[in-house]
Amino acid sequence: MVDVQTEIVINRPRAEVAEYAANPDNAPSWYVNIHKSQRLTAGPISTGSRVAFTAKFLGRELNYTYEFVEYVPGEKLVMRTAQGPFPMQTTYTWTDHAGGTRMTLGNTGKPSGFSKLAGLVMEPMIRRETRKDLERLKSILERQSA
Repeated sequence: MVDVQTEIVINRPRAEVAEYAANPDNAPSWYVNIHKSQRLTAGPISTGSRVAFTAKFLGRELNYTYEFVEYVPGEKLVMRTAQGPFPMQTTYTWTDHAGGTRMTLGNTGKPSGFSKLAGLVMEPMIRRETRKDLERLKSILERQSA
């Protein structure tokens, strides 16, 4: 089992951070490994929305679809995929923090087709990558306000 929680404080209002981060069209700009996102569901993002992503992980290109299973604008977003060798749930939460926003990015999943050892190796890699993702998001949003 992999369970990685990473957080960062972004010096921007919570509504702004949440709106940008929850918009899948922005994912390739702040996720280090995501190269493409495509909405599969028309209309605004809501519970039940589906988005296809193309990412590079461990030197391989992966295509997967996330379904939004919970969405409370400005507070929480939970996405889940059951595809591929590593079914994953990704959770974003946003809270007010000292005039800015604390964003937590959580990834949980259970590798299938991998040994338990692969999960142990993947957890620090996922932690390192999500730290880079959040730092990039912070940079983008704080630079926009400058």
